[in-house]
Amino acid sequence: MSTEAAPAANASPSPWPAVAGAVALLTVSISLLLTAFAWPSVRSSLHDVPIAVAGPASAVQQLTAVLDRRLPGGFEVTEVADTTAAEQLIRDRKVYGAIDLRAGTPQVITASAGSVAVVQTLNSIATGLSQGTGTAVAARDLVPLPADDPRGAGLAAGALPLVMGGLLAAVLLTRLVRGTVRRVAGAFAFAITGGLAVAAILQFWLGSLDGSYWANSSAIALTIAATSLSILGLESLLGYAGLGLGAATMMLIGNPLSGTATAPEMLPGWSGALGQLLPPGAGGQLLRSTAFFDGHGAAHSATVLATWLTLGIVLCLANGLRGPSTHF
Repeated sequence: MSTEAAPAANASPSPWPAVAGAVALLTVSISLLLTAFAWPSVRSSLHDVPIAVAGPASAVQQLTAVLDRRLPGGFEVTEVADTTAAEQLIRDRKVYGAIDLRAGTPQVITASAGSVAVVQTLNSIATGLSQGTGTAVAARDLVPLPADDPRGAGLAAGALPLVMGGLLAAVLLTRLVRGTVRRVAGAFAFAITGGLAVAAILQFWLGSLDGSYWANSSAIALTIAATSLSILGLESLLGYAGLGLGAATMMLIGNPLSGTATAPEMLPGWSGALGQLLPPGAGGQLLRSTAFFDGHGAAHSATVLATWLTLGIVLCLANGLRGPSTHF
């Protein structure tokens, strides 16, 4: 033991340029981390958030002009015939809320299950309209969050553990399991058990989810599987570099740009759309659909996750075919 430790003990200190290089690398790393997580939050605002307005054409045009003055470019307004049509668009997840002008008293219809941040903005608009017209504007939450978690904190906080779970699965399966098929099978098995466990915690303990437990657990399982298998696929193709690339993509891009805590339309510029093309963003939107909207609006998110899942499997199996001794 002592003879093996002697060379390390007698090794000469690293040269100062190596120390400077390590410090520079750490400085760049912490700067990237801060940028990845702080930039979307600091620059968050409304960008073409879809809402519906029900009422006569002249009233809709007048209200649209008011909205453009208060929040330029903040809303994408869809004119509908009546209150029922507006409510249907909300339930189908085609809009975040609606302003109903058909009755004598204007009414703001919201869906806090879709986005608490957008609801707060619409409620502030209702307050402004009340002050401007001198008439109280009613506000109604059509699709509310559960009473046990009215701010949606559990759903927002659950986004990071899902990413971490998929990443951890890829790392552990790479280190502990040999054989491509066994790694893929392990990733699928963990996705199922992890989905059941996370959905049970969020729905039955924390009370953050409504809807079908099985649908929610399936949405979570698909998110974990898409994350872990895509990272496993990159690792099988590029080795540890692929593992790092996958981890950076999911953690530094996918998670901050997921829009789970607010809404994708509130993220700066193109970042919200990009986030919905990655598993963290697609998974968060899919879970909202299954938990609160009876699956409406889930097609795009499910397609994105299925694409990442398929890509990961293809990469894993392609690498396994090149190494038949470790294929199984």
